[in-house]
Amino acid sequence: MEGFKQVVMKHFEEIVVGVIFITAFIGTYFIKEVSLILNFYYLPVLVGSYFLGRRIGILIALLSILDVLICTMIFPHRFFTDQNLLHSIIKLCSWSLFLFLASITVGTLYEQNGRRLEDLKNAYIGIVEILAKYLESTDRYTKGHSVRVAELAMEIAIAMELPRPQVDNIRAAGLLHDIGKIEISTEVLGKAAALTTEERMEMDSHSVRGAYLLTTVGSVLKEVVPIVVAHHKYFIDTIESNTGEVQKTPLGARIVAVADAFDAMTTDRPYRKGMLPWQALEEIVSKAGKQFDPEVVGAFKRILSERIERS
Repeated sequence: MEGFKQVVMKHFEEIVVGVIFITAFIGTYFIKEVSLILNFYYLPVLVGSYFLGRRIGILIALLSILDVLICTMIFPHRFFTDQNLLHSIIKLCSWSLFLFLASITVGTLYEQNGRRLEDLKNAYIGIVEILAKYLESTDRYTKGHSVRVAELAMEIAIAMELPRPQVDNIRAAGLLHDIGKIEISTEVLGKAAALTTEERMEMDSHSVRGAYLLTTVGSVLKEVVPIVVAHHKYFIDTIESNTGEVQKTPLGARIVAVADAFDAMTTDRPYRKGMLPWQALEEIVSKAGKQFDPEVVGAFKRILSERIERS
């Protein structure tokens, strides 16, 4: 059921356009009012151009024109009359031209807005990456940790074929997952010996502190906050939402958890030397189903195997 939901969400726009076009196609054969038929075809063309771009919009427009041409051959009496044959032909030609132009115009506006949105998104990710690097610049042990976690989490999300917006949110969450550590004392962060119970509690609070910091910027990072809150939660854990509903740990948090654990295990720390990649992989695989999501671990295993083969 979860897989079906992801497929539907991934192709939601295509499904909507397809349903509208099929409705128009069927209506062509049953509705006798020509003006109503022709005007209805503007709907799939405009929706397709707006959500899917100029190329798809033009394709839908051409299919619509072709469909109407076929209908004129099957039901010529609906579209042409002996008294106004020329008028009917001009009407169909002008309709086809306007339908085609509408797809180009709306599709072009969509693509221009898409490019602007992509520029803003790149700027947003760039600023977040700069912030993450700055926060880690004073600690040689964690330097670059958030960037590596973000890149690995993004690779896992892509391997799991998640929608692009979800991939972007997971990448941003990877960059910001440890931002709450700016409120943890430097003594605790840099301590070489084992942490006391109080120090461990303080360190563990960085997820919630980071989420609180991110909520102060408004709705820009609203999809990232739940991932940051839960990235240290176990796969089998549940989370109580603000509405009191008990939910599973978000998929994004499960992905960041694997990426975070792998980078932490393979990085030298004051109290231990980092593991080799294959050793860290074995450790993560052994905890699949309890601490880590087996599906996420499977995708991570494929990615790491390819990395090892290339090296």
